[in-house]
Amino acid sequence: MKTNPPQPRLLADVGGTNARFAWQRELGAPITDVHVLRCAEHESLQAAIHAYLRLIGQAAPTTAAIAIANPVTGDEVRMTNHHWAFSQRQVCDEFGFSTWRLINDFTALALALPVLPAADLRQVGGGIAQPGAPIGLVGAGTGLGVSGLLPDGRGGWIPLEGEGGHVTLPAQTPRERLVMDGLVRRYGHASAERVTSGQGLLDTFDLLCEADAADRAGIATAAEVTEAALAGRHAQAVEALDIFCACLGSVAGNLALTLGARGGVFIGGGIVPRLGSAFERSSFRQRFEAKGRFQTFLSAIPVWVITSSQSPALMGVSRALDALS
Repeated sequence: MKTNPPQPRLLADVGGTNARFAWQRELGAPITDVHVLRCAEHESLQAAIHAYLRLIGQAAPTTAAIAIANPVTGDEVRMTNHHWAFSQRQVCDEFGFSTWRLINDFTALALALPVLPAADLRQVGGGIAQPGAPIGLVGAGTGLGVSGLLPDGRGGWIPLEGEGGHVTLPAQTPRERLVMDGLVRRYGHASAERVTSGQGLLDTFDLLCEADAADRAGIATAAEVTEAALAGRHAQAVEALDIFCACLGSVAGNLALTLGARGGVFIGGGIVPRLGSAFERSSFRQRFEAKGRFQTFLSAIPVWVITSSQSPALMGVSRALDALS
């Protein structure tokens, strides 16, 4: 009996710092050949795709799906936290893609949530998720991603595509107000992303050191702030990391209330999984629940940190392609 040849797929998860590419031999096949390319080392998305295809020794397939850390509102895409800009139509023409999906990276991650294995999750407080209830998703990395899943009434899910990371972030303490005021001076707007991201962590540290006339001790990157905080060797680094975790708790709690996310809230992104048990000891959970009369409502909602070694967004964009089949 004649069988149809495999229809391979190019998959990608493109952030402001790294672009993760993968190959899928056909619908339902394992995701393989995962390579991480630094965005700064490639002139454009197209250049990065060419580099990946050379790495794995494959010609461009006719099917591709890409998750990108950016709103997708039309043919022209210009990344918020990186210089890449491109026309979707021109990318398809250059590589011969006849089937193409471009979606927000956290929309892709949301699509992967129902199939994430328990081994890739670490629970931080709360009780048991309510089946069929809305699910929230936030994640801090180069930026702050926000998404979620709403039940479609037929046993499936509708992913949310928005830019919740850019909502205005209110301060809860005098020190947070100091940081927010400094961010407004620098950027004109103190958004959630301005605190709960890599650059936000570094900015918070800088503003605290400036206010306290403290020596920065040569700390110049978000990774160095985190390292100093976890080692307890710089007071402003310790405080900056706790403000980061507290504000992320406020954002996640706001999302849980907005969606009625009794199905739980997931924490993705590259920063929180690296904090280990320090995240559980931080102010995150207290601030997640600190919503006055709705504290009891929120205390029951479980939060999970996604600890997958492979980007779950790759699975999400594959599922987005499945929906077209």
